[in-house]
Order: sequence, then structure tokens, then C-alpha cells
Amino acid sequence: MDFHTTVERAQRLRQLHTEYTPLVLPTVWDVWSARTAAAAGFPALTVGSHPLADSRGAEDHEGQTFEEVLAAVRPIVAAVDIPVSVDLEAGYGQQPADLVAGLIGIGGVGLNIEDTVHSDGGRLRSTQEHASYIGELRAAADNAGVPVWVNGRTDLFLPVEDPSAVLDEAIERLRALEQAGADSVYPVGIQDNDDLLATVTGALAVPVNSTAHPVKHDLERFRRLGVRRVTFGPLLQIAMAESMREVLAPWR
Repeated sequence: MDFHTTVERAQRLRQLHTEYTPLVLPTVWDVWSARTAAAAGFPALTVGSHPLADSRGAEDHEGQTFEEVLAAVRPIVAAVDIPVSVDLEAGYGQQPADLVAGLIGIGGVGLNIEDTVHSDGGRLRSTQEHASYIGELRAAADNAGVPVWVNGRTDLFLPVEDPSAVLDEAIERLRALEQAGADSVYPVGIQDNDDLLATVTGALAVPVNSTAHPVKHDLERFRRLGVRRVTFGPLLQIAMAESMREVLAPWR
């Protein structure tokens, strides 16, 4: 994909975040799922690391190399004429400038970066470390001349029994990502908790991304809670697998 088209798609993705409240980005994993979601009328997509890994017989949590991810995502981006963001886990051990260069090189115009470093024992980056990485991604994109949308994710809520116990720390972390240049932030693991979601969305100026289940959740609820960006993580692929099993069951 030529550079001019990539810039145009990046600009379009940025515009979509102001046009839709929330902007729903179906999480796809191959050319077929991307084309299907685009044909359903969605204006942009995201590629999820978990469903992408499952589709390739690989492990999530950086079980693929950055080069393998780029090779897998390139045909997805080329198959549709709408913006595509890519979940790049914790960065696959890459320097931020190299991560951005690789993404832009295949026509990707958005990225998702989490703070669990699976290539380093699954440790959680500190608030400052994660914010610094996000800031370097922002600078790299700006230097490259492509307004890549940076979605800063935190997994802080995931390992705790009572997510409200880390709420203040999570908000502090998300605000640090916002100040570092994240265009949106993504607190994973609180999609079923109305109070936590509403508190987080009310504390941030940038759009807050929530995971959604395409069948069990509804769009209006997320809108009411102040969520401005919705993705499906692995849940769309899981729902598709459940539907496939139901269709096949009578033929067993």
C-alpha cells in the first residue's frame, strides 16, 4: 500500500472517532472475517492478537514474532478499503520506532499496546515505563508523518479479585498514557461492571475503549456508560465458533 493511502486511512480513522459515539471496531483475524465485517457496513476494523494467533495455530501473548504478525496482517489490510488498527500486544520486544515503521509499512493505521510484557515473564510495566513507551510510539508516528491512532491498554484490573481495589491506580495509569500521547485508553477486564466503566470514562478526556461480547452485550449500554470505542477482543471469534458448532451439530 502506498504511503499516501496509508496517511489517508490514518486520517479517516481519527475522524471516525469523532463521528461515532461509540466507534465499534469489529475485531477480525483474517481476510475473510475482515471482508465480512466491512461488507456489514463497519467503517474501520481492528486485528486482535488472540484471534489472529488462534487462526494461525499459534499462541497469544507474543507467541508469534513481530515479523510473523506483519506477514499475517498485510493481506488483511490489503483486502479492505477501510482503516485497520492492529493489536501489537506489548510490542514484541521492538523499539517503538521499529514497531511504528513495521505497522506503517503494511498499511496499518492504528495500534493497541498493553502493559503486560509476555516476552519478559509476563511482568506488568510500571506506570512510567508504559507511559514512556506510549510516548515514544506517538513521537515515532509523528516523525513518520502518519497520524497513527495509539490505543494504550492496561491489564491492571485482570489479576485482582476486587477490581475496585485498583481503580485509583488504574485511573492514574490511564491518565499518564493520555498525557504521553495515547489517543484512547483501554482498561481491560471491566466490561461487565457498570460502576467501574462509568468512573473510568468520566475520569479521562480521551475515548475509553471497552471489550464487548457481540451477543451478550448491547451498544446502548456502552453509550450510556460513556464508552467511546468498542472492540471485541477474542469474543467475536468465540461467538462465531459457538454458532458454527450449532450449525454443524445436526450433521454429526
